[in-house]
Amino acid sequence: MHLNGLIYTFPKEIKFLIAAFIIVLSVGFYTGLLFVGNTSGAEPKGIEEQYLGNELDEDASVMKFKKSEQEMLTLVHNHILSMSIIFFLVGILLSTTQLNKKLKLFLIVEPFLSVILTFGGLYFLWSGHLWMKYIVMFSGMLMAITYTCSIVVILVQVFQSKKVL
Repeated sequence: MHLNGLIYTFPKEIKFLIAAFIIVLSVGFYTGLLFVGNTSGAEPKGIEEQYLGNELDEDASVMKFKKSEQEMLTLVHNHILSMSIIFFLVGILLSTTQLNKKLKLFLIVEPFLSVILTFGGLYFLWSGHLWMKYIVMFSGMLMAITYTCSIVVILVQVFQSKKVL
């Protein structure tokens, strides 16, 4: 089965369904990023404080306490499961777009690696491996970038009426 460019052949109703899904999914995804920015300042020290607490920092404006093991396992479990479904669905849609095979493969596979590194990294950070905050930050940024690239490709091609070579 040839998938490259198949998105152009979808009926208008399916294209609207895809666009509506991607837009609503993106509202949720980017709201999550706003939450991360709000709680951690999207910086290594903030990420560390969010999970390990800052109760020893006398200059902290907001007191944060170390997450319990149950909280960490719940966070890791929920995010890995939900984000794997999100990236599976986006990957299926992306596979029908017309795009260079290597770029498409990267955009489809990379988010799964980033999910494991980001949320597994948070657990390792919580466990005391403080250097993981840099892995978490890098993989989280890469995940957001690949998600954004993927949805832009999907939305642009879903609204194009014919193949553009």
